[in-house]
Amino acid sequence: MRIGELAKLTGLAASRIRFYEASGLISSVERKANGYRDYDADAVWVLEMITNAQAAGFSLEEIRQLLPAKSKGWQHDELLGGLRRKVEEIERLQERLARNKAQLLLVIEGIESKPEGMPCVDNSQRVLERLREELAQDKARRATDL
Repeated sequence: MRIGELAKLTGLAASRIRFYEASGLISSVERKANGYRDYDADAVWVLEMITNAQAAGFSLEEIRQLLPAKSKGWQHDELLGGLRRKVEEIERLQERLARNKAQLLLVIEGIESKPEGMPCVDNSQRVLERLREELAQDKARRATDL
């Protein structure tokens, strides 16, 4: 199939498909006598795997390592290891985002609960001190969890 049809089937721009090809993520394709690329049917599922993996947070290099080699097929242990590493990475990111969210909510609560008549500059100091205390407590909790 030609690149336009492949683009339509995958929802990717032709330039993106050419980029993946130049990056070695999809197999080099045959060129017809007229110079058009001729992709096989497998290109659709490979491109879908690439875009799904990117959406899951995999870099192009990580994807390259996980895709099946033409000569060897899937490398079971490497695939599972790569997927498990990504899950661990996502879990660490989720933990960091949860801490960031808690800190932001603490700041919001501190701003919203400003005592009547307290100048904003004084309240900002109060909020910052509370945030410092919370960060110290969080750091201590994480140190004991190790």
